Amino acid sequence: MEQYKSSEDYLEAILMIIERQGSCRSIDVAKQLGFSKPSVSNAMAKLETGGFVEKAEDGTLRLTESGMETASKTLEKHRFFSTLFTRLGVAPDIAEADACAIEHNISDVSYRAMKKHFEQ
Repeated sequence: MEQYKSSEDYLEAILMIIERQGSCRSIDVAKQLGFSKPSVSNAMAKLETGGFVEKAEDGTLRLTESGMETASKTLEKHRFFSTLFTRLGVAPDIAEADACAIEHNISDVSYRAMKKHFEQ
């Protein structure tokens, strides 16, 4: 489970960086997540082998279709829970941390039910 959570965190970070600045390199991921460059390089190699990320000759990272699917789902959950907790009066830093923890552990069934409930 921890390996899956870590992969989701990396993919989510790549997507957020691409949305923010148009492209992403391993160093950007290291800075965003506060990890060492060697740790991120190792993770990127695993994600590339798993078919989630492609690395271009210039060093930029691109999410594959399955990488984008995982990243998008994870980021959507994160934003939903972060927004929900903030609206409930939780401090933004705590809301972010809690959203990050929940996004990896909630089932799709429960997430969709909660989302539907709060969208009404």
